[in-house]
Amino acid sequence: MAERGRVRWKRFGLILAPVAAMTSLLVGATTQGVIGATFVVSGSAFKLFAGELRGQGFTLATNVDETKKGRLIPVIVAGVRRAAVTGLCSSALVKTPVGTVTLRLTGGQGGNEVDIDDLVIDVVAGQTAASIRDLELGRDASTLDEVPAGRGPAGTFGGQARVVTLRNVRLGARAVTAATFSLPDLGLKISRGAHECW
Repeated sequence: MAERGRVRWKRFGLILAPVAAMTSLLVGATTQGVIGATFVVSGSAFKLFAGELRGQGFTLATNVDETKKGRLIPVIVAGVRRAAVTGLCSSALVKTPVGTVTLRLTGGQGGNEVDIDDLVIDVVAGQTAASIRDLELGRDASTLDEVPAGRGPAGTFGGQARVVTLRNVRLGARAVTAATFSLPDLGLKISRGAHECW
């Protein structure tokens, strides 16, 4: 008879092995763009700023995000296959028992560069200076092929380009996903009051 409180490691290993294999398979498929990473959005917008974004492969499509309460939010899905970003800042206002606080994330400062693969941003409003090459507008969003996770529903408006450069980027966003996100100088700060990126 096995003692109480002891772990049967052989049985534990037999249970854990297939779970670990399935998890690895799903994570691998997600990062390779075989399946999309989706989640329920919080319902609160946050702000993104970039001094400059240089991208290879760019898509635009429309879609709808859903909150946990079932609220539907129309968004512009902007995708970049490979991006190099400088002067990155993301800020979110959060209500807490001590009042509103600002959570800020920064990177790509002082000559550093943030490298991102398969970036997808669900945008509600934006403004930027843009330089775009090999642009296609009015393409069926389900046929976009410049960014693996940048497609939209069949029959809806879409657009894409081979190369894009954006400067002084200001976005109001609902969600951001990426296969890889490399920040050599990640900065995190929380402070009382509203101290947004723009």
